[in-house]
Amino acid sequence: MTHQPPSEQPFFSAVVVDSLRPGDQRPSGGAKKPYDRLRVIWLGRTRVPGIEAGVELRLNGMVTQVDGLPAMFNPRYEILSRQEHL
Repeated sequence: MTHQPPSEQPFFSAVVVDSLRPGDQRPSGGAKKPYDRLRVIWLGRTRVPGIEAGVELRLNGMVTQVDGLPAMFNPRYEILSRQEHL
């Protein structure tokens, strides 16, 4: 997750990693997806409620490239599960 200093335009950014659970199948006969990571950027925000390390998300938005990494700006999101902290 990235936070901007107060003197700059606010945005909140996180890199989402696509990880499959044991037993899940990759599409198209097990072929590796072209990207395993996605940068998600919310403009004009310094935090997004519920978005933290270990949260499983479903994202909906248009994908573009930023610094060679696929990125999504201001996506709609759904929190699917949270990692338990002991």
